[in-house]
This record gives sequence, structure tokens and C-alpha cells, in this order.
Amino acid sequence: MATNTFGWLFLSCAFLLLSRSSNVVLCQSVPGLYAFGDSLIDPGNNNYLLQAFPKFNSSFYGIDFPNEEPTGRFSNGKNAADFLAEKVGLPWAPPYLSLSKNPNATSVVVTGVSFASGGSGIFNGTGNWDNDTSGIVNGTDDMKSIPLTMQVEYYSVVHDQLVQQLGSAGAQSHLSKSLFLIVIGSNDIFSYFKKDSNLSQQYTPQQYVDLMSSNLKPLIKKMHGLGARKFVVIGVGVIGCCPAQTMINNNECNADINYWSVKYNDALQSLLTELKSELSDINYSYFHLYDAMNDIIQHPQTHGFTEIKAFCCGSVFGNDIYPCFRILPLTALCTNRENYLFWDLYHPTETASSIFASILYNGSGQFTTPINVEQLVKNMNLNTRIHSFSAFIK
Repeated sequence: MATNTFGWLFLSCAFLLLSRSSNVVLCQSVPGLYAFGDSLIDPGNNNYLLQAFPKFNSSFYGIDFPNEEPTGRFSNGKNAADFLAEKVGLPWAPPYLSLSKNPNATSVVVTGVSFASGGSGIFNGTGNWDNDTSGIVNGTDDMKSIPLTMQVEYYSVVHDQLVQQLGSAGAQSHLSKSLFLIVIGSNDIFSYFKKDSNLSQQYTPQQYVDLMSSNLKPLIKKMHGLGARKFVVIGVGVIGCCPAQTMINNNECNADINYWSVKYNDALQSLLTELKSELSDINYSYFHLYDAMNDIIQHPQTHGFTEIKAFCCGSVFGNDIYPCFRILPLTALCTNRENYLFWDLYHPTETASSIFASILYNGSGQFTTPINVEQLVKNMNLNTRIHSFSAFIK
């Protein structure tokens, strides 16, 4: 009787998970979201870095966040990782560096942690000391941002905490069903094309984007070795069209930056295909942020935008451009923030991040390959139940 009951429940769950009419992840939610990347998804890690400048934990940042709180997010409100967490039924992932001050940190990490840091890149030198593609990270006192290598090291600490709390088998089960979000690469490309960069003397653009991809691969494999199985990877957007670039380029996009962003995205997709062939137990959803962002730029009114070039908030003094800080004189803040693509010089508004997260979650194959996140979660839950049911009836 117990076997029949379990089988009936299993088949019911399987049927519901396969139902295309449901927008809800049924029977089992994603247990955790672990985020790696840069300012597009940083929830406030840079607040805890002594050398980070500027810090984005003051108004007008956060003006549309609950209680108008400037949390350190590089946005007027929530970022894409926050929206993704909501869509899979999880709380917003807290900044990893905040957990040292949290007596309940061990329990917090079960539902996820963000290691993302504004200014960070694949290379240690990006956003930190120099234009080097290698570098030694000695600790938070030395860092202006947390490079991806250190983010993965921090994750290894969280992994060990989960093993201690859940046991080895429990931690592996938990992590295999969790989502691992990766948003990285923009700052590396910006670093290459900076006026004072020596990277262009060391590498051709093609060599550089290939090096970005080759440096990313062992980091993802290390995450896999520490239990990660379900990856959500976001490509680089149309970063040559951000206000920081257009304002110094006669109001035009930087074509070179855009071209090599596309080339890096191509290398990134090839990397994911390679990893899938080498590590058969991983699955991933890749989000074509460049294409989704370009679609907004080409058809702004379709998405509810009226301004796709200017920033909503910032300061300009002569030839110098500054972030959106209330304390600076002449800081301009738009009132119709929901109609702007860009919040500041580099980052999308909360509205844009919400749109990107929605496309990432259940968008079409035009923008997500080989599957979207909703399909990744449903496939993941169904495979887990098939494995559990097979083990039960043996």
C-alpha cells in the first residue's frame, strides 16, 4: 500500500511538473541560490571592503528599494539576482561578507549567498590594483573588489559549512538542486579598452577574450567539484552603449567594446558546451543578455522605455562624470525611473533588471539556450523524483 501511495504521489508530481499551463515550480522548490559576479548582482559585498571606492550604500542608490534603503546594490532598487530569487521562491541572497557579523550565518547559507562584487572580473587584476591578468589576493583589506577566484574560494568555505550542517550526503543533495548564478566579464572587457590600459599591448582582443574564457573554465569546474550542478550563466550585455561610453563618444556606442563583447559571449557559449560534454551531470541555462538588451535599445517603447541612452541619475562636472550620490552638488535624479534603461553610468534600472530576470526565467529560445531557468528547475525536479522513485521500488 505504501508503495502504491508513493507511486501515485510521484506520478502526480511528475504530471504537474510537466504541465505547461503552470508558471509555478511545483512539489519542490529550489533550495538555494548562490551568486557569483560583478556589480550587476552585488547585494552589498563592497560595503565591507575597506579599499572599495566608491561604495554604493548611500542615497540616491536604493531609492526604490523597500524603505528607500541604500544597501550597496548598484541600482535604484532590486537587481536581477533578487528578482530571480523571488521567482524560485527564495529570499534575496545576502552578501557573503555580511555573514561574519551574523550569529545565524550557518543557517542563512542554506538558502543561498551572494559572493558578487562591484568592479570584479574573471582576472584578479580587474577592478583591483592594475591591468594585470594575474594577481595575488591577500585579503579584504587589499581589495577594491572581490575577483571571481576569491569568490569561488569563499564558496568553498560555505560548502564546508553546509557539509558540517547537513552532512556530506545532505549537502550534496542540497547543492545539486540549487542554482549557481554567474554574471561576470563586463569589467574585464572595460579594462582592456581603457585609455591607460597596457593589456592591448600584451594581447590582441581575440587572445584576451579567449583568455577570459580559459580562465573561467577551471573556476566553474572547481564549483562543480564542490557540488554545483545547475548553472545559470548570463552573457555580457551591450556595454558599449552604456552612458559612461556614449558620453565620451559623441553620444554614440563604442563599437569595439560591443564587438568584442559579442566575441566573448561566443567563447562563453562554447565553453559551456565543452563543460557539458566533459561533465555530463551538469545542466545550464545561458541568457543572451546582449540580445535582450539590444532588443530594448532597438524597440524601447515595446518594453515601456522612453529613454535608452541617458542615465537616470548622476553628476557631470566639466569633463568628469560621477555616480548618483545625493551629497554631490548638481546630482540629477529623474522622476520617471521606470522609463529609463540605465540607472547610472553603467547599471540598469530596477525596471530593466526585472525585465531581464523575467526573460531569463521563462523567456523563449531567442534569449535563453538551451533552456530557460524555469525549464532547468522543472527538469531538475523531475529527474530527482525519477531517481528517487527508481531507488524506492528496487
